[in-house]
Amino acid sequence: MTFENLSRKQKQVFRWCYKPDAYALICDGSVRSGKTAAMSCSFILWAMQCFNGENFGICGNTVQAAERNIITIIQQMTDITHYFKLKYLGSKYILTVSGGGKENHFYVFGGKDESSYKLVQGITLAGILFDEVALMPESFVQQAIARTLSVQGARLWFNCNPDSPEHWFFKEWVQPSDSGERTDVLHIHFEMQDNPIMTPEKIEKTASLFHGVFYDRYILGLWVVAEGLVYPGFRRMEHVFSGAAPCGDYFISIDYGTMNPTSMGLWVRTADGHAYRIRESYYDARKKGFSRTDEEHYAALEQLAGDLPIQSVIVDPSAASFIECIYRHGVFRVAKADNAVMDGIRDTAALLGLGRLHFAEGCEDILREFGLYRWDTKNTEGDDKVIKSNDHAMDDMRYFVRTAMWRVLQEVRRS
Repeated sequence: MTFENLSRKQKQVFRWCYKPDAYALICDGSVRSGKTAAMSCSFILWAMQCFNGENFGICGNTVQAAERNIITIIQQMTDITHYFKLKYLGSKYILTVSGGGKENHFYVFGGKDESSYKLVQGITLAGILFDEVALMPESFVQQAIARTLSVQGARLWFNCNPDSPEHWFFKEWVQPSDSGERTDVLHIHFEMQDNPIMTPEKIEKTASLFHGVFYDRYILGLWVVAEGLVYPGFRRMEHVFSGAAPCGDYFISIDYGTMNPTSMGLWVRTADGHAYRIRESYYDARKKGFSRTDEEHYAALEQLAGDLPIQSVIVDPSAASFIECIYRHGVFRVAKADNAVMDGIRDTAALLGLGRLHFAEGCEDILREFGLYRWDTKNTEGDDKVIKSNDHAMDDMRYFVRTAMWRVLQEVRRS
């Protein structure tokens, strides 16, 4: 990452922190835009030039995310390793950087929930790099910032992909910077074109992975409200098939309900990274007038599976009694679903956009829900929410994608 090869906006990142009125830098915008690498490198170089014997913070949504997104990048940068010695103590989450007669310590923190603020209490920090700050609770970020207030010349570094304009970070930091209320905060909006290594072909490939609100945020880099259909990219002509599906590995995904509907989907995952929903079972207790027992749901599961070799039954992890029922029969292997809602919706939208998900024309309930599953535009809490109705087949599909298709997603993103 030589300075001559950087884009104009990346050069801004390296220069801003040495200005006397600088306090905080916000870099937001699209994925693969080069903001994280530039911030990580400039953060270390600034700390080593301006301080000695100080502590700094590197914060991610989780410690593991910060290690993957920041620590690993830093350890591979010759612009840093050529001049400094790096030692990362993974057991204590401390990166020690030394060279030129100086040594500083960089503590890694994860800010995943409201209780995370306790992790940063009691430490003094001369600067903090917040990676994907929009995924962190405000309480954690504010507590971390408070750790820097006693250090002269401390700086704050924020990067993220945009979220809702109701998000606390947009209101507290981005808007005041853009409006001129905070002249000590610099906001730089990145696009993929600002990353010198992104060719037009790479930009087109990356853009194809996102659709709907995720395209607006992760490709265009806009702080926009999630509204309308959750999966606007679904097209019956493109995604619905008739006739037999190819052979492959079989899975059943289940969104379990007592009074709410229970939705089960039978999928086949093929060797070329496609998935076909070939049959489904959908039971709405309110419409039927009575609830099913776990044993009755299990009977429906066996009927759906037939004599196919099911790799695993993917179940909402909150359905403890039904999971126990499946275990008790000893027929199917159970996989507890990854229930990360926004990640699951984003990944499902990506696979739909790539034409990797297919639905038999007889799967009427999931096809019906595609036309009804919408964002909750009345939500004012700052995070995205879907309307909790007509979402049960949508949920079982999301469980399947996050649990059985994650390798496919990784391969697609690497290619």
